[in-house]
Amino acid sequence: MGLISSGDLLARLDAGDPSLRICDVRWYLGKPGGAREAYDAGHLPGAIFVSLDRDLAAPSGAGRHPLPEPSVFAARMAALGIGSEHDVVCYDDAGGTIAARLWWMLDNLGHRRVAMLDGGLPAWVEAGGQLTREEPRHAPANLELADRWSRVVDRAELRERLGTVALLDARAGERYRGEFEPLDPVPGHIPSAVSVPTAGNLDRAGRFRAPEALRERFAPFASNPAGVVTSCGSGITACHNALAMRLAGLADPILYAGSFSDWSRAGEPVAAGPEPGPPGATPGV
Repeated sequence: MGLISSGDLLARLDAGDPSLRICDVRWYLGKPGGAREAYDAGHLPGAIFVSLDRDLAAPSGAGRHPLPEPSVFAARMAALGIGSEHDVVCYDDAGGTIAARLWWMLDNLGHRRVAMLDGGLPAWVEAGGQLTREEPRHAPANLELADRWSRVVDRAELRERLGTVALLDARAGERYRGEFEPLDPVPGHIPSAVSVPTAGNLDRAGRFRAPEALRERFAPFASNPAGVVTSCGSGITACHNALAMRLAGLADPILYAGSFSDWSRAGEPVAAGPEPGPPGATPGV
């Protein structure tokens, strides 16, 4: 499905479409519990709260937000009332940079009936959509998903492929350059990674740019015969670049779910500054 506009979602809600399952995937860096508080204060009608930390990540593993086992994820979504027959619409209030993780996970495991609300909560309010404090209660559903992740890469495999794959870093430029690092032990980026911040996927209104503009942005990387790997800090905003490439009509990239949090905590070489750096860069260089 890709994207859905606020207008189209409003129409489906007004029509009482029973196939809809709306997911609020807000999350705030350094504010534990802040997303749930925001949801309780007001969310889209019918929206389920989906926790990035609890529902979309395993409690331990590679990086700060490791992918859970597909069976665990499927069981959690089914318990929330999301079934194979449902059209899932996910949103946040950060341009889709958080909600893209849920889009990617469902899509990757074979549930193609998932879309991002273009512009998220701000676009919804701007279109005249109402917010509510009422929390829906759905009966558990049956959600059939694949039993393993596809198009993912771990740290060991990525290390071997550095210098051949087009490695994209979705974090903000200052984190890529190593000027600011609020979470991980070493500032900078994975050597050979190119800075492609998610902000460049959006227009001034916070909506995704036209497919032609996204294609122009990502086509130079997509032409790499060794493929494209998308990464970020912990495998969340990297999914936003994956969605942008899908909207552009380009081949899906590979996700490094552990991303820089996994790479840096393992003591791997790190580059800093505006240039990608060679694959053999050393920490702090």
